[in-house]
Amino acid sequence: MTVQDKSWRMWLAPGVMMLCTLLAYIDRQTLAVLSPTILADTHLSAEAYAEAVTAFSVAYMIANPLWGSLLDYVGLRAGMLAAVTIWTVASVSHAWVTGFLGFAVARTILGVGEGAAFPGGFRTAMEALPPSRQSRGMALAYSGASLGNIITPLLVTPIAVKFGWRFAFSITGALGALWVTLWWKVARPPLLLPAPPRSTLKLAWPNFLDRRAWLVMSTFGLGGFGLGVVLYMSPLYLNRALGFTQEELGRILWIPSLGYEAGYFFWGWIADRYIKGDTGRATRIFLLLTLLALPPALVPFAGRWAVLALFFWAMFVADGFIMTAMRMGAHLFPPGQMAMVAGLGSGAWSAVLAAVLPLYGHWVDVRQFGAIFLTMSLVPALGTALWLALNRTDAWNRAALAPAQIR
Repeated sequence: MTVQDKSWRMWLAPGVMMLCTLLAYIDRQTLAVLSPTILADTHLSAEAYAEAVTAFSVAYMIANPLWGSLLDYVGLRAGMLAAVTIWTVASVSHAWVTGFLGFAVARTILGVGEGAAFPGGFRTAMEALPPSRQSRGMALAYSGASLGNIITPLLVTPIAVKFGWRFAFSITGALGALWVTLWWKVARPPLLLPAPPRSTLKLAWPNFLDRRAWLVMSTFGLGGFGLGVVLYMSPLYLNRALGFTQEELGRILWIPSLGYEAGYFFWGWIADRYIKGDTGRATRIFLLLTLLALPPALVPFAGRWAVLALFFWAMFVADGFIMTAMRMGAHLFPPGQMAMVAGLGSGAWSAVLAAVLPLYGHWVDVRQFGAIFLTMSLVPALGTALWLALNRTDAWNRAALAPAQIR
């Protein structure tokens, strides 16, 4: 059941959720963008920084399915207010911490709160729009993520340079308070459905013995790995290996993030127009993407502007894995499990980052940059190999196609 208002007003709630995912990525990326200055000021190592980011990834991985169930239980209005309030407080708290433990705790709470952003965006599109427009509503709600990566360095760097990095986190807190106020006004009938009656909370966990789950998790989590590496580690590499100052980073970090934005729409178009749930076509796309993921291994040998182009390319290609994985997930699973499919993919992505980023932080400290970008370029091949292995028998291929016949 959806809100059937066909005027422009039905797009208000998905539009506000776009601002929510935008806010989430501003809060998430402020630490990464300002990491050279923060590490110099607090005397943290890159390895300790990566471990703090890992704390976020672990919390985010766990929080996604939990928030999905909680939003079903308490409704979007109250649930998103609680989530954004939690992560806004966590974001502001970064301004008061001085060491690894403080950053790790702040990042963990931030990850807990931000776990609601993507389940909330999905459900908002389902409630606010008729079925014929729900996919566009999801695209609108989720587009704030890539936009946030473009805006964050342009927004927070001048503030940090002039007033200090701690004050920059206060600004992100103010933005969170503004969003909460806006959501309180918008998240109500007729723009959204009324909150459901309270009932026993049930968490529908995915079945990890189901091959379909691993098809989604391997291609999303391993194929999209490069996206996380560029998001969290590129500022440190550009600063320590190429000598970019914090001010210069503020002026150029939006360039790689354009690859994130462009890839989201390009590969989404490819998935809808070419793949269409066809396992064979998806396999061909994954093989192509595996080859396209290799050039960023050349980052240590490239000059300043070539490095930015390679980072752009890495994010663009990672989006291809993510969009293809989600398109096939929508084909392989029944319609009622779409939110769970999204949780499988994003949770696997966070799990891979949580496992690898501490090692990458250590490699930054000892200046083993070649190892970082070589492995980053090869990890997607593991995702493709798992995809091929899980599709290795004709019987499995026939079973995998069954949901498409139902849809």
